[in-house]
Amino acid sequence: MPRATDLTALDGAPLEVAPLLLGAVLRHGDVALRITEVEAYDGAHDPGSHAYRGRTRRNEVMFGPAGHLYCYFTYGMHVCCNVVCREDGTAGAVLLRAGEVVEGIGTARSRRPGSSDRDLARGPARLCRAMGIALDADGTDLSTGPITLRLDDPVAPEAISSGPRVGLRAAPDWPWRFWLTGDPTVSTYRPHKPRKPRNSPRTPDP
Repeated sequence: MPRATDLTALDGAPLEVAPLLLGAVLRHGDVALRITEVEAYDGAHDPGSHAYRGRTRRNEVMFGPAGHLYCYFTYGMHVCCNVVCREDGTAGAVLLRAGEVVEGIGTARSRRPGSSDRDLARGPARLCRAMGIALDADGTDLSTGPITLRLDDPVAPEAISSGPRVGLRAAPDWPWRFWLTGDPTVSTYRPHKPRKPRNSPRTPDP
């Protein structure tokens, strides 16, 4: 059985916890990843959060306890994962957006054939694919496994950048995304773009 890890620092607010996760190591089996980019989501206080309108069957893991993994399915094909934070009973989570594979790179490559090492976990869905994290990992206790999180010494504030979260309709300008400045594995920022109705007429070229 994996050794328990002390994750009491995750009991804080998402904006406090998010920078603490930069440089932390996420491990699943023989693959380990150094987290390089995250986004904070603050439950009822955040219109961009899955828990903004309250508890549902889908988001109940976000309500605690802290230190568990909240996973969800998106676009009908991808899994993304979050680290749950805040006190038990109050929703909050930090999305793991990107990271650098530091162990088990052969396994990660086999899960994402054709990808460069830089891009193996560059984006939240790619991160889950490289780590072998599926939807059934929802609710995993990150202190005991089988997926574990190790918090290292905090990164110096001057080594961290922040900016808007990626692709959100609600609260798109809130600077709640944090990343290691200059790290090549950080994903590309893209604002939300409304989808065109399937039957809408094609806009003529200018």
